[in-house]
Amino acid sequence: MRILRQTFATWLLLCCAALTAWAADTPPAKEGDWIARDFRFHTGEVLPEVRLHYTTLGSPSNPAVLVLHGTAGSGTGMLSPAFGDELFGPGQPLDAGKYFVILPDALGHGKSSKPSDGLRAKFPLYNYDDMVQGQFRLLTEGLGVKHLRLVIGNSMGGMQTWIWGVQHPEFMDALVPMASQPTEMSSRNWMMRRIVIDSIRNDPAWNNGNYTTQPQAVRAANAYFGMVSNGGSQAYQKMAPTRAAADKLLDARLAAPFTADANDFLYQWDSSRDYNPAPQLERIRAPLLAINSADDERNPPELGIMERELKRLKNAKFHLIPASEDTRGHGTTGNAKFWKAQMKQWLDAAPAQ
Repeated sequence: MRILRQTFATWLLLCCAALTAWAADTPPAKEGDWIARDFRFHTGEVLPEVRLHYTTLGSPSNPAVLVLHGTAGSGTGMLSPAFGDELFGPGQPLDAGKYFVILPDALGHGKSSKPSDGLRAKFPLYNYDDMVQGQFRLLTEGLGVKHLRLVIGNSMGGMQTWIWGVQHPEFMDALVPMASQPTEMSSRNWMMRRIVIDSIRNDPAWNNGNYTTQPQAVRAANAYFGMVSNGGSQAYQKMAPTRAAADKLLDARLAAPFTADANDFLYQWDSSRDYNPAPQLERIRAPLLAINSADDERNPPELGIMERELKRLKNAKFHLIPASEDTRGHGTTGNAKFWKAQMKQWLDAAPAQ
């Protein structure tokens, strides 16, 4: 027994030493804010100041990489064990010792300007183009970045990656849009978003955005949307193979802490309403690697949309992650272990401008 205890203690010390070494070798995350003056929205409205929050890893003297988060997320959310710990450490695909990694909070998200700051429903009804404009101004005016090695984004960030390629085709060496498609927001994807949006607006407590307590509909809408459009059919069957198990899982989701502001949440989902890079897709010049999962509920591969649209690009590849009990549908690409090897091999071969 003493030998077993000593062996375990030795193993634990080695693990702690390895984690300490990883932390010591990885540049610390730095957060900051930059104010965009006279920010003009696609609606024509102008705010004199828009705060854009960001997190960075590494030195600004290194090639810059832009990492874009999903709806209702934030830049720091991309530092999660499943994503950041797989990508930004020493020797990993986006090693922060070799790259300047930039993780912005999109307009309306995280610590960037949003309706709950005070304007409530009088805040301009922004869209993805406005978010990309904010990111571009943050990089060029705020951080002095003149060129990107890579733009990579997940879900909403994936859709914005397509927009980056269309609107700023010479600004990056490579593009990796994930959990997204380069076509108009439509079908089940938009219909489910409409349910979230309408459930908040139709809640009497919302009061046109001037509520005194958070509308209760937002919690149920969030749980419903998450269940039907994220998680993976095989994974849910494994987690909840009986009605009792399914009830227990749903009850836990409904009881989980939920602190989002209703106006912020409504705006975040509504901002996708006019997403459609398809008409200008040929403007993309950088090599592109699209990554989706075979069980993605919002971007079903059986429709053949990705294969059709990628034929319009000069240098594009598609990596489809096979579905399994371990994948999580639309959430699969949030776990970098499923695609980081393929991405690294592709990125290493992508020429730098």
